[in-house]
Amino acid sequence: MPGQNFFLITSLPSLGELGSAPPLRPAQLLDHVAQNRTAYQIIEYLFLSYDLLQRQGVLAGEITEPDLKILTEAQARNEEPLPDYLTIQAEDEQEETRRKKIPDDDIWEAYFRHGMVLARQCHSLFLKEVLGFEVALRNALAEARARSLELDPADYLVAPELGQAEAEVDFEEIVDDWASAATPLEGRQELDSARWEWLAANDRWFSFQNDELAAYAIRLMLLYRWDRLTHTS
Repeated sequence: MPGQNFFLITSLPSLGELGSAPPLRPAQLLDHVAQNRTAYQIIEYLFLSYDLLQRQGVLAGEITEPDLKILTEAQARNEEPLPDYLTIQAEDEQEETRRKKIPDDDIWEAYFRHGMVLARQCHSLFLKEVLGFEVALRNALAEARARSLELDPADYLVAPELGQAEAEVDFEEIVDDWASAATPLEGRQELDSARWEWLAANDRWFSFQNDELAAYAIRLMLLYRWDRLTHTS
């Protein structure tokens, strides 16, 4: 596969810095890697997170025309069930009560758990690491929100055992930058800037493995999301 990936990676357009225009659409990247089944599975999974955010926006009434990559529009509107791997069962009555209060957390927890399974199946250390970063970041934000509202943070954490509190990542600083942003858009951009910085240190550049394609996919999605946010807000 390294030989095939050499061609796949070197024939991709270069990505600019965060805030620049994406040189291709996510669907084009999926088409580009279609012959590499493992890379396709990983990238499809990563793009699903964008669709889940779109789905939240639709159900909250914030988005009327979702921009979907993986889910169907009916799934985004909750008119069709999500894939089975995005559902989990509560293990006790207390957990069931929490899940009824925050239903989206169910989906995200299932998403992250499925990703860890996929990382093992695809032998992707990068996928495992980026999910650990995302879980830790999500829970740092959830804890900050809960404390500001004088709520119990434990009720708002998602799959905390999967989060990697890496020494080189200062989540407290990231949360502070997000909290001090002047607008919600600027807050989102602060978070994506932190993601971009993490990728710069962990992107497997010049490895020509599936993990390098996965890092490219995340960068592309960040560029794509930033571009859409700044042109529709």
